Amino acid sequence: MFFIKKCIEKNRALSKPTLCHWQRFALSLVLLLALFSTAALAEETKTAKPTGDGTEHGSLGELGAKLSDPTSDVWALFTEFDFQWSRGDLSDDDYKFGTAMIFQPIMPFKFTENLKLLTRPVVPVIFSTPVPTGLNPDGTADFSNKGGLGDISLPLLLSPVPKPGAAFSFGIGPTFQLPTHTSSELGTNTWEAGPAAVVTYKTEKTTMGLFGQYWWSYAEYGSNSAGEDTPSTSHGVILPFFFYNLPDAWQIGFLPNITYNDKATSGNKWNVPFGPVVTKMTKIGNLPVKLQLGVEYALVRQDDFGPEWRIKLNIIPVIMSLQKKPFF
Repeated sequence: MFFIKKCIEKNRALSKPTLCHWQRFALSLVLLLALFSTAALAEETKTAKPTGDGTEHGSLGELGAKLSDPTSDVWALFTEFDFQWSRGDLSDDDYKFGTAMIFQPIMPFKFTENLKLLTRPVVPVIFSTPVPTGLNPDGTADFSNKGGLGDISLPLLLSPVPKPGAAFSFGIGPTFQLPTHTSSELGTNTWEAGPAAVVTYKTEKTTMGLFGQYWWSYAEYGSNSAGEDTPSTSHGVILPFFFYNLPDAWQIGFLPNITYNDKATSGNKWNVPFGPVVTKMTKIGNLPVKLQLGVEYALVRQDDFGPEWRIKLNIIPVIMSLQKKPFF
């Protein structure tokens, strides 16, 4: 969590006109994404043909393995529902519950026959999250539940198309974080950018790798009624992943989302979750869909307040590529 004590001090500082503006923007963005998803799914349903358990990417098991590889050429609509229990000194070690959805369209574009652009914008929709609103004399805080749109992140990675049968693949490029939050507690009032990279190693039975992003603020967004300067940011996320292929298009593995905040105080910089993930590739009608369920426990979490337990449910329909030919 970013700058917990700063959030408490500035909780009422953001002006209502700014919130209304971003609420309208967020609603428009979500509607556009919904239209994109509906069109893509309609195209998939219209063009898909029954082929037993096969797909254009091979068997369901092969397709499930490709979806576990961030450098693959599969288009999909990654959707995650998070159920999270957080605690810390500010909550007097009492658990606070929150729920959220992450929408992430996976869109690998072909620049040329030998070069891809990997992009998967992350759109966080927070249904309810506990936010500290005021410090008490004993060092604990009062909490209220907030919901809305968070900051959207956009990685843009260039990835060479690997040769058939190659074990290694990678991508590298910039990543951006946009201040699209509808409430000041759900993001930072800054424009952010930094590097991103992914590397994958595959065998017949396993898919493993590492996907990392880091952001620094380079400009402020807006202002608050108190006239205070917006704190600079420096934070990142590391996503190690490992999947083992089982019969009948099942997989087991892990997929933790490790976060780091360099601007946080000592004891509040890292959140390191870990836990098992089980996946199943199936078909709903003619549409290939990956179902994924994971449970994570934070081996390291923020002392002040941070997520400790999380249940993650993923529903990932595969869609037809909207690109017919390479750009060049």
